[in-house]
Amino acid sequence: MSHSGLSLRLDQLTRRAEELRALLETAQGAQVAALSRELSNLDPIVEKIAAWRAAETAQAEAQAMLADPEMRELAEAELAETAARLPVLEREIRLALLPKDEADARSAILEIRPAAGGDEAGLFAAELFRAYQKYAETQGWRWTLLEFDENELGGVKNASAEVEGTNVFARLKFESGVHRVQRVPATESQGRIHTSTITVAVMAEAEEVDVQINESDLRIDTYRAQGAGGQHVNKTDSAVRITHIPTGTVVAMQEERSQHKNRAKAMKVLRARIYEAQRARLDASRSAERKGQVGTGDRSERIRTYNFPQGRVTDHRIGLTLHKIERVMLGEMDEIIEALMAEDEAARLAAAEG
Repeated sequence: MSHSGLSLRLDQLTRRAEELRALLETAQGAQVAALSRELSNLDPIVEKIAAWRAAETAQAEAQAMLADPEMRELAEAELAETAARLPVLEREIRLALLPKDEADARSAILEIRPAAGGDEAGLFAAELFRAYQKYAETQGWRWTLLEFDENELGGVKNASAEVEGTNVFARLKFESGVHRVQRVPATESQGRIHTSTITVAVMAEAEEVDVQINESDLRIDTYRAQGAGGQHVNKTDSAVRITHIPTGTVVAMQEERSQHKNRAKAMKVLRARIYEAQRARLDASRSAERKGQVGTGDRSERIRTYNFPQGRVTDHRIGLTLHKIERVMLGEMDEIIEALMAEDEAARLAAAEG
């Protein structure tokens, strides 16, 4: 979008915000909620527009003051300040105008499974799962364990959690894919470095209105929970397996001792998986837009390597390497996540302007 085209678009948004404020003075009932929602979405960008316009006015006034010898020094300082502020404000506005992923603000379901590497993959899957839990805590998000199928060595066959909060999906969605670990396993007596892989899937949490599931489309099986070291008392059929027949999606849950609770958790995961599949189909139909995204979101894409002997974490999509693997495994993931988000924003801006 050209500078003049951007200016025209901003004028339209400012006028619309003014219209909404006027309409709200006489609105009633459900109309109030709809107008308020639209205005609350517009307000942040309108504030940025006002700041941009004010900076442009200040720049023009400073330019005019240059001719006055007594005001020249002040004018030059003002021009330097506005020259620095205007590009920042314009970029923020252009970002705000990009189409939003409506799932970004949502909570998420995070799943981890070992892929290649046997016991070592299961151990690392458990460690990375705990690292995500620590990261969630630093963000003030609520972490609810859904499943943690542990083996005798302390590794996991699969683990999942519900992560609730604002913009959880926006910050975690780029974690989906294959994570590779290189290190000497605790069980390795020869000191040889092994390479293992695990898969991470992050799905936006779906509401009932997002995914319509008919009870008649479900096959629900119950069975006795199985766990390592007798962690479950196998006296009742508390474990639940739900199959969504139209899509073939299967979710099994056994973490809770209550069949009712396991069913509720399984339905939450089932809904998220079906919603993710719907979103993937939509993304495939908008392939040009996907070129402006970091990674494909494909669970088979190798996205990151954790090299313990070298103490480094490398994200292959953006070429970022951090030499602080211990801190990352303690949940300090902001540097990686924010770099991924910034790269995605830059790519989408370039695609929109190209």
